[in-house]
Amino acid sequence: MFSLLRQQRVSDMYSALLIASAALTARAASVVDLSDASWTLKNAAGNISVPGNVPSHVHLDLFASQVIEDPYYGLNDFNLRWVALSNWTYTTQLSGLSADENTKTFLLFNGLDTFADVRLCSQLVASTNNQFRQYFFDVTDILSGCGTSSPELQIEFGSAPVITQEIADEPGQETWPWPVEIGFEFTNRQFMRKEQSDFGWDWGPAFAPAGIWQKAWVVQLPGEEVYVRNTLLDIYREGQLNNLPPDQTANWVLNASIDAIGVISDGASLNYKILDLATKEEAASGKLINVTNHGDVITGSVVLPAEDYRLWWPNGLGSQPLYNITIEIVSESGKTLTSVTKRTGFRTIILNLGVVTDDEVALGINPGNHWHFEVNGQPFYAKGSNFIPPDAFWPRVTPARIQQLFNSVVAGNQNMLRVWASGAYSPDFMYDIADEMGILLWSEFEYGDSLYPIDPSFLENARLEAVYQVRRINHHPSLALWAGGNELENAALTLVRIFAPDMYDRFLHEYETLFLDTLLPAVYGNSHSITYIPSSTTNGYLSINFSNPMPIVQRYNNATPGEIYGDTDHYNYDQSVAFDQSTYPVGRFANEFGFHSMPSINSWKEAVAPEDLSFNSSTIMLRNHHYPPGGLNTSDFYNSSRGMGEMTIAVQMYYPAPSKADPQANFSAWCHATQIFQADFYKSQIQFYRAGSGLPERQLGSLYWQLEDIWQAPSWAGIEYDGRWKVLHNVAKDIYQPVIISPLWDDQAGILKVYAVSDLWSEVKGKASIGWVNWDGSVINLNKVDGKTSDVDFTIGGLNATLLATFNVPELILSKALNASDAVFVANLTASGIPPNSEATKTYTHTNWFTPTPLASAALVNPGLIIAHDDSTDEFVIRAEKGTSMWTWISLEEEDADEVIVAFEENGFLLRKGEEKRVRYTVISDSGKKAGWEKNVGASSIWDNTQS
Repeated sequence: MFSLLRQQRVSDMYSALLIASAALTARAASVVDLSDASWTLKNAAGNISVPGNVPSHVHLDLFASQVIEDPYYGLNDFNLRWVALSNWTYTTQLSGLSADENTKTFLLFNGLDTFADVRLCSQLVASTNNQFRQYFFDVTDILSGCGTSSPELQIEFGSAPVITQEIADEPGQETWPWPVEIGFEFTNRQFMRKEQSDFGWDWGPAFAPAGIWQKAWVVQLPGEEVYVRNTLLDIYREGQLNNLPPDQTANWVLNASIDAIGVISDGASLNYKILDLATKEEAASGKLINVTNHGDVITGSVVLPAEDYRLWWPNGLGSQPLYNITIEIVSESGKTLTSVTKRTGFRTIILNLGVVTDDEVALGINPGNHWHFEVNGQPFYAKGSNFIPPDAFWPRVTPARIQQLFNSVVAGNQNMLRVWASGAYSPDFMYDIADEMGILLWSEFEYGDSLYPIDPSFLENARLEAVYQVRRINHHPSLALWAGGNELENAALTLVRIFAPDMYDRFLHEYETLFLDTLLPAVYGNSHSITYIPSSTTNGYLSINFSNPMPIVQRYNNATPGEIYGDTDHYNYDQSVAFDQSTYPVGRFANEFGFHSMPSINSWKEAVAPEDLSFNSSTIMLRNHHYPPGGLNTSDFYNSSRGMGEMTIAVQMYYPAPSKADPQANFSAWCHATQIFQADFYKSQIQFYRAGSGLPERQLGSLYWQLEDIWQAPSWAGIEYDGRWKVLHNVAKDIYQPVIISPLWDDQAGILKVYAVSDLWSEVKGKASIGWVNWDGSVINLNKVDGKTSDVDFTIGGLNATLLATFNVPELILSKALNASDAVFVANLTASGIPPNSEATKTYTHTNWFTPTPLASAALVNPGLIIAHDDSTDEFVIRAEKGTSMWTWISLEEEDADEVIVAFEENGFLLRKGEEKRVRYTVISDSGKKAGWEKNVGASSIWDNTQS
C-alpha cells in the first residue's frame, strides 16, 4: 500500500502546494474544521479500532483509549516500538458539505506526519512524504462522484522506520561514509522529511510517531471565491539586502504576498491597514503598489515613513511595540474578496559576518570576520540557550506550556533561543509569545548531524518545505536568523574530511547543492529582512556579492593564521579540565556547549517505579541515551554507563560525594550533585565568553545547550520536563545579569583574573570589593595582591569588560598567604549604568566566587543555615549563622515538591557567615494538594553532602 514510488512523488493531477497557518478571514467560503469531526483510528493487523483525534499522534490516541501505557513511563520507548513499526489509518465521515455544482471543494492539511495516503470515497487523492509542508488538494471531482452525503475520508499512515529502510535499500541509493550519519536508534533519518529526533537523539526517545499532527479542514468555495492559505509579510529598510547591515535612517518597505486557494481574478488590487496595538489607532492605510497577480499568488508593496513606527527590541534592550497589518484582496469591481491580518513589529535583525576593519583592529579587536547579531543597527550580547522539542508528541505542546517555559526564559535574563534543527518548525503561537516577550528565535531548517540526498525529488520537496516555512514565519519580529541545519560544517563535513578525504569534494558539492543552491534562494526569494547561514556552526562567508547568481562563497577552513572567524560548538567530557578556561574555544560567539546532569527525584517519580529510584538502576540507565546505542539495542548498558560515569566522576572530582543512609535520599542528593557540577561548568564557560566581549576575540554571544527537557532523563537541560528549574537555570540567570563580576581561572598558568563585564550599551561606573575568607567566615587579610587593593573603582565601556585584578594563586599558596583547602575568593560588585533604550540610571549588584581547590578537598564547615517564610512580605529569609555556605539551595519538602513547582528569585548562591538574604519566588505550577507548603521550605548547602 505504501509503495516507495508513491512516497517519493505526488501525482501531477493532485500536486500538493505548500501553505501556511495564518489568521484566515474568507468571505463566502465554507470551512469545516476537521478537529470537530468524529475520527476512528485503526490498525487492521492488530485488530485495533479506537477513537482518533485531530490534531494528534497515534501514540496519544492509543494511550487515551488505554490500549497502551503512558509512552513516557519506564522503558515504554522500547516496549512501544511496535507502534512505530505499524501502519495506521484515521477515518471520518464528512457531513454538511455543499453539493452545489458551482462549488469547488478542497482538503487542507497543516501537517501530516509523515508518509500518508489520502483517500476520499475510497479514491486516492494524493500521497505525502513531508511532515513540514502544508498540503491542499482539489477533490471536487472525486466528491461529485461519491454518491453519498457523508463521504468517507481516510488518511493511511505508513511506518516511517519501515519506509525509510525501503528507500535506503533502493538499488543505486546514495550512501555516505561512516560515521557521517550520526546514528541514535532508528536509522536512515536522512531520507525522510520528518522530525529527525523522532528517530532518537542523545537526550530523548525514539517514538517515530505518525498522525494528523496539525489542524486540517475542508474548504468549499462557491463561484470565484478565494481562500487565504498562506501570507508573507516582509518589513525591511529601503535598499536592505539579506546578511548585510541596512541603513537605519531609511524608510520601511512593507511587502505583502498572499497565497490563495482558488483563482484571484485579473485586475485585483491590494489594500492595507496598519493598527498600532498599543494606542488602538490606525497608523497608516491605503493601496499597495507594484501589484503582481499570478492567479494563486498576489503580491504588492508600499514604502512607509521611518518615523511613524516604534522599534521592536529584544528582552532587556527595550520595549516590544506590535502592530496589526491587514491586507485585503479587492476585485476590479471593488468587491473585497478576502482579507488576512498578521501581528508584527518593526525591527531590523542581522547576523554581522563582515570583515573586521582596520579601525576595529586599531581598537584591539583581533583580525578576521565578525560573528554577532545587530538589532536596529545596534550590536548586542546574545544571552540564552538552545530550544529542543519540548515533547516527543507535538500535539501535547500548548500555548500555555510555551508561555510557562518562556516566562522562565525571560526570568532567566535570556534574550535569544536557538531553535535547534532536527526537531520541528515552531508553531505560530510560539513566535507570537516570543514577539510579546522579546525573545529572539534563531530558527533553522530541519536538518542535522548528517548529509542528505540531492536527487531532484528530494530537493524539490526540500524547496517547497523551505518556501512554506519562510513565508509562514517571516512577519514575526522575534525571528532572528535562518540557518540551514545543525552541525553540518563542523560535524558532517569534518567527518567526511577525516574518514573519506578522497570523497570530500563530492560531498562538499552535495552539501552546497542543498544548503546553498536550494535553501538560500528560498530565504532570499521571499525575504529581504533576515540573514541566512547554511550551518549553525560556521566560519561564515569568504565573500558576499549580490551581483553573482550565488551571492555567498563559504569560508570553510580557508583561514588566515592569527585571524578569528565564526561561532564555536564545545563539548568536553574530560572532567579534569572542566574549569581550566585555557581549554575553552576562543571565537566570536558560542552557540553550543554543555554537560549533562540528572533531573530531580521529583521528575524521576513521574516516570519510573519507586523501586527504580537509584542512580544505576536498569531503568534509569537505559533512559540515559548519552551515549546513544546507534541502533535498536534495548540493553545498551555499555554506552549508557559511559554517560552515567561521566556525571559520577565529575561529582567525585569536584564536590563531596553524597553518602546518605537512606537510599532514596542518597539518590536525590546524587541527582542534585550532578546538577551542581553542570551549573558550575556552564557558569565557568558563560563568564569566560562574556568577558570576551572586552578581549581581542570581541565575543558577543553565549547560547548554552540546552534550555529544556523533552522527557524525564539525564540531559543537558536547565529546565526539567515539568517546568522545574535545575540548578543550571538559576545559575545562568545570575551570570546572565547585565553587569557581572567574573573570576576567570587559567589552570595552566595558575592565574586568576577578575573582570567586570557589562552588556549595557553605554559606560558603567562602579566599585568592586574583592577578597578572601575562610570557610568559618573569618576574613583572610591580604593587603595587596599584584598591586590591587581589596576595593577597586572601575569604568566599563559599552558592551565591554575591564580587568580588575590578577592573582597568582600558586604563589599565594606557596607563600602561606592562603591555605588552599580553607580559602574562598569572594567578589562583590556595585555599579551604575543606563539600560538600553532608557534614560533612567539603574544600580546593578553582583556576587561571584572562586575556590583554589575543588570543594571535594575543601575544609567545609556547617554554615548553620536558618530559613523562614515571612508572611508579611511573602518572602523567604535565609541566613548563614556559623560559616560560609556554598551552593546554598532553597527547596520545598520532597512531597510538597511533587505537587508544587516553585522558582526562587535566587538559588544556588553563596552566603557568607552572618549574611542574610530575602528571596521572593514564583509558583510555576500547583496541583492545589499541598496548601501551606511555604512552612516546610528548607535550605541546604554543599556541606550537606558530607553528612550521612
